[in-house]
Amino acid sequence: MPGIDECLLETMRLPGARGAALVDWTSGLALGTVGDPPGGDHETAAAEAAELARLAAEQQAFGPEDGGDATDPPVEDVILSNRDSYHVLRFVPTSFDSSVCLYLWLARSDGNLALARIRLGEMAERLVLG
Repeated sequence: MPGIDECLLETMRLPGARGAALVDWTSGLALGTVGDPPGGDHETAAAEAAELARLAAEQQAFGPEDGGDATDPPVEDVILSNRDSYHVLRFVPTSFDSSVCLYLWLARSDGNLALARIRLGEMAERLVLG
């Protein structure tokens, strides 16, 4: 079971990975970072990713029909694409409040969005926090 650093290093082995972070989406703080951040600043990228995660997580229309368990993440993942990259936020289930997400920045030219989504899901399930 990998910790934060091991998980982020594994994330950077994905094809096209430019940078990654583990973000607390309630506070906007980066709990760990690796690689190059979009815009050149890890803390700003984490705060902006947290804002996007919070926007998705707090909307009832995006939540599960059955309401889910209180410890389950409200959303599975969020994908934002632009001309040259993909930004993937994968919510991490935790035993406390599930308020963290893995954030991956992928180059569109050589990244594989489907593979990244699958691998982030696997990493989120194995990640050990605390």
